[in-house]
Amino acid sequence: MSSKSTSLPILGWREYITLPDLGMSNIKAKIDTGARSSALHAFDLEYFEQDQQTLIRFKVHPVQRDTHHTVTATAPILERREVRNSGGHVQLRPVIQTLIQLGGQQWPIELTLTSRDEMGFRMLLGREAVRHRFLVDAGRSYLQNPKPKRSR
Repeated sequence: MSSKSTSLPILGWREYITLPDLGMSNIKAKIDTGARSSALHAFDLEYFEQDQQTLIRFKVHPVQRDTHHTVTATAPILERREVRNSGGHVQLRPVIQTLIQLGGQQWPIELTLTSRDEMGFRMLLGREAVRHRFLVDAGRSYLQNPKPKRSR
């Protein structure tokens, strides 16, 4: 193991992340080194043109198992990309770039928007997003950001 890799911070297999440009915090994300790209559960996708740029407006239920709290966000589309989902099917997904905050760091990531209603996590953080920034301990959780306390 190189000295650079031993100095990297360690992530658990799940972490709480913030997407400040999209107005979302404390999103429970699965860290998935088997997935190249990152994905966010989004619905009611609406494409539109503004200032000669294609944008997408979408809604997110950022809290797991909570369909009442909804955040609406808008972002420029980088491209539409074919992505093989966990079931092995190819989907054409919109790709946006947004900032992520995790473990005291902030950096831009590419994020595909897709329905993750049937999945266990609203967000999947793929290996491209964490490469050269973190090591992943698959046996531990919430090493960078403690589980937030939820008001009932």
